[in-house]
Formats: sequence, C-alpha cells, structure tokens
Amino acid sequence: MIFISYEKQRPRRRRWPRALAVLALLFVLLLLDSNFRLVTTRVEVTSPRIPPEFDGFAVAHLSDVHAAVFGRDNKGLIEKVRRAGPDAIAITGDLINNKDDLEIVEPLLHALVQIAPVYYVTGNHEWDSGAVRELFALLKDTGVRALRNEYDVLEKGGARLILAGIDDPNGPYDMPKPEEVLPRIRQKEGDGPYLILLAHRNKYLPRLAPYGVDLILSGHAHGGMIRLPFTDGLIGPSREWLPEYTSGLYEMGGAKMFVSRGVGNRTGFPRFLNNPELAILVLRSEAA
Repeated sequence: MIFISYEKQRPRRRRWPRALAVLALLFVLLLLDSNFRLVTTRVEVTSPRIPPEFDGFAVAHLSDVHAAVFGRDNKGLIEKVRRAGPDAIAITGDLINNKDDLEIVEPLLHALVQIAPVYYVTGNHEWDSGAVRELFALLKDTGVRALRNEYDVLEKGGARLILAGIDDPNGPYDMPKPEEVLPRIRQKEGDGPYLILLAHRNKYLPRLAPYGVDLILSGHAHGGMIRLPFTDGLIGPSREWLPEYTSGLYEMGGAKMFVSRGVGNRTGFPRFLNNPELAILVLRSEAA
C-alpha cells in the first residue's frame, strides 16, 4: 500500500494592510510637518537698478501670520528672523484674525523691532477682524511702521531705495488705488530709485508692472495649501483650483513679485507639502 503525504500549505499573509498602514503613517507625518515646521527660504533678487550700496541688503518677509505661534511668545519664529540678520522686516498683511490675537502678536512685534526696522501693510483679515484701530495703535506703540498708501526712502552710502506699501482692498472705500499711489511716488522721487512695494494680495504683478514698481512682496495665497510636483498650488484663497502666483518669485515686464507661502493658516484647509515660510530676500546689484 502506498501512502501519499500532502503538506498543508500555510496561507499567504496579505501584505497590503501593512503597506496601507505605513502609507497612512507617512501621510500623517507629512501632514504634521507641513503644518507645524517653519522653514526659511532664501531668495536672491538681482537687478541692474539695485545700487551697489544696497548689494546684500536683506529683507525678512513675513506674511499671513494669522497669530500663529512657534514656541512660547513665538521664540521659534523670532530666533529664525534673528539668525537671518535682516536689514529690514516686512509684514505683508493678515497678522491677526480678531481682537484676541492682539495679545498673541504683541510679544512678536516687540521682539522684531529689536532686530531690524519693521514695515507693515494690511491684509483682508485685519479689516474683517473688528480690531483694526487697536492694531494700528499697537503697531505705533511697538515702533512698527505701517505703510498705508505711502512710502519711506532708505538711504545707504548716498544711494536711495524706496519702500512703499498699500492698504488691502478691504480697507476704506475712499482710499487711493495702487495705480494712483505709484505714479505719485515716481513723480516726487523720480524714476531712478529701486522701488519695493509691500502689498498683501498675490495678483498685483500683471496689474502694477507698468507703473514703475521693481519688486512686490505679497502673500495671501498660503502657497496654494496643497503643493504637488509641477503645480503652483492646488487651492487659491478664493477656493479656486490651480491658482496662479502662490509661491516664489515671478517676473513680468521687468517687474518682479515674490509671493510668500505665509506663516499661519486661516483657510479651513490643512497645508500639505507646503510648510509655513519665513522668506529672506537678498538684493543683488549687477553692478556690484
């Protein structure tokens, strides 16, 4: 008699649940990193119009803070700005969301003015906050220069640079338009000085390139919230898909615009592959 033995086969383990768990963990880690790790972006802006005296002049650009906090009294953000050693600090709107946020941003403003001169323009959220008057009072008390459709002239070694700022369109209905502000500046200061404009909204480049502006610093788009390869961000500030001008340096007709991804978030969408950003813009003169 012949006995045939059959070895009982062990069932194969399904690997896909483990793979899904790993992918889910990776997604959560990326999501946390994208929303809570502040990164510093250094960008060099080159132009023959930048005087050699201002070669290396650095501007720390903060936008869309939305009362975000990185460490106690924002020490994490403050230390990143301090280590960058800027010559000026620009805050391009949406600093607060409501009156309660004034207590959060006060220590930040006090610390920043100890690092370098701080310039500020309004965003849409300040005008909606119900606390814009209190904010302007706080800015004045802390020594922050609010540029409300006006400008300052910076001088270095006899050379001049214009730093201007415009209120957000959510401001007073009778305020002058940028197309009125810029020609007035050029009429008074001439076409020679390099002109940097602080403006919260991220779509001013096509509109203002013909008006004698050299560099616009803006925000508002929050980097498009979700950034994937080969995109300029997926979601715009008005909930539009595939918006333009969401992050980085753009150029049109000799004018340039840098759009910050912003520091905080008030959109209702979590960031993904789109870390909060402190931008350091370094001016480079082609004549240097």
